[in-house]
Amino acid sequence: MKIALACDHGGLNLKREIKKYLEDNGYETLDFGTDTFDSCDYPDFALPAAEAVASGKCERGIVVCSTGIGVSMVANKVPGVRCAHCHDTYCAEFTRRHNDANMLALGEKVVGIGYALKIVEAFMRTEFEGGRHQRRVDKISAIEKKYGK
Repeated sequence: MKIALACDHGGLNLKREIKKYLEDNGYETLDFGTDTFDSCDYPDFALPAAEAVASGKCERGIVVCSTGIGVSMVANKVPGVRCAHCHDTYCAEFTRRHNDANMLALGEKVVGIGYALKIVEAFMRTEFEGGRHQRRVDKISAIEKKYGK
């Protein structure tokens, strides 16, 4: 499975740890940057990662900034992306089970690296349940279409 990764300068340490974790566990990564601690703008990196997920180039994506809020806002502007901003393993598991989230947003200054990797693990290992949840995901897609997102 190929995973899109992106961060700004505030999420670089965590993105590096996530990348290592994913690659050590057999995932392929496509890194959209940033690769330095120089101040930068998170939309410049989160957008191409989200586009890679929406296009099918990557099956899932993980984006990181200081809080996870900005990168999740950017990712969710891309039609077909359902990016969940998670701070715990329960939400990471259930956003996959019930929402078929295809992207995860994390905040480096909010979640420690050790726990963040457990969140990533829960997100990556959990499958979508479908069933009644598919009906709800379809309604999200209909909202996107209605507003031309």
